[in-house]
Amino acid sequence: MSIDARTPWSLRRRLLGAILAASAVLWLASLGTLTAIAWQETGEVFDDALEESAYMLMAATTSLEARGLLARQNPLEGDEVRRVDMQYQIVVGNQVVQRTAGAPGSPFVGGFDDDHGFVDLLVGDDRWRVFVVRDEARRFEVQVGQRAEKRFDILEELADALWLPVLGFLLLLALVAWWLTGRVLAPLRRTAQAIAAQTPEDLTRVDARGQPRELLPIVTALNEVLGRLDGALQAERRFTADAAHELRTPLAGLHMHVQLLQRQHPELGAPFRKLRTDIGRLTALVDSLLTLARLDPLARAQLAGQEVALRPLFETLQAEYADEAARRGITLDLRCEIGTLRADPQMLGIVLRNLVGNALRYCPAGSRVEVEAVHHGGRDRIAVRDDGPGVDEASRRRLTERFFRVLGTEEGGSGLGLSIVKRIAELHGVELAFGPGLGGRGLGVTLDWPRSS
Repeated sequence: MSIDARTPWSLRRRLLGAILAASAVLWLASLGTLTAIAWQETGEVFDDALEESAYMLMAATTSLEARGLLARQNPLEGDEVRRVDMQYQIVVGNQVVQRTAGAPGSPFVGGFDDDHGFVDLLVGDDRWRVFVVRDEARRFEVQVGQRAEKRFDILEELADALWLPVLGFLLLLALVAWWLTGRVLAPLRRTAQAIAAQTPEDLTRVDARGQPRELLPIVTALNEVLGRLDGALQAERRFTADAAHELRTPLAGLHMHVQLLQRQHPELGAPFRKLRTDIGRLTALVDSLLTLARLDPLARAQLAGQEVALRPLFETLQAEYADEAARRGITLDLRCEIGTLRADPQMLGIVLRNLVGNALRYCPAGSRVEVEAVHHGGRDRIAVRDDGPGVDEASRRRLTERFFRVLGTEEGGSGLGLSIVKRIAELHGVELAFGPGLGGRGLGVTLDWPRSS
């Protein structure tokens, strides 16, 4: 199953959705149950009211002289009675002799044979619930009725009064669930931060103490992977360092033997010079590998940082590369406006020699190489720029890749110099950037240090 990295799903949101969905379903089920119970209980209360009203009317009816009288006022009139809207009739001989204004002119129930009881019936378009009671002598009946819609009205009023608080509690539940899921998932975030802090230079194990039981298998598996990766990296670094170290001595001896053979056979000067050049390139490659092998395992905290005086370092560079620049017909300018820079002295020298050496190697005769140390934008900047052939934009993005060399260049090189510069910049927390060189031509390399205090 493929996973679209552009739309990662959220465990917290899914958990929150599951909680709210389950809560909503249970809330609806409980609401339905409560509605059924409320309907049953209110029905019983209304039935009791109907029955009580009927018996009160029965007790109050002592004379039947007022036959045909229409009672405009309900003897049980009041706010609560108006809400429940109870209507009554006094029936004699299947004729209504007294009734409330809202009761029909004919009896609710005709031909009632029992002493008392409830009847559900339809009068016109209205459904009624009626309680009928007869006196002991069966001279008359009291029928008290209530429209069924009035009972529904009570439930609607109850719903109108409750929906806003219920909705508020649901929103409060969502907020509480969001907060609780955040607290519960906090170990995931802490573990993710610990994993994100791992680097090839620091593959320490993720602390399994305090991890939840569900997360322990992941942390354990990750620690096993980190252990294997750390072992593989250490083995690779040891192999690179050991191989490069062992190669230095035979290469130095080979170089001496080639010089000796060149003196003994001057007629083979050209092949021997080519051989010496190749040996020099191989020696430079070995030195670069040794340098990377020393830099890779280092952490920034292990650097021996100190205030390095730049002017003497620039003067040394001028002296070292003056002859090579003159031999190649390249103008080398060095300008220093910064007194000191906090860095590892040896590594800073490696950076400058790699950058200056690259510029001199790849620029044609008549070019100019400029090295400057200036204050720029609140930072201390060291820049090496030239007006040579330059590097296209696509290749600039790959210049720090190990063993990458720009196509079309005739000069030899290991392709490790700028990788070393990048690694040293990372260790110092320095921003390394590539851009156009002098006058918009060539290549420019800038390293921005935090401003020294």
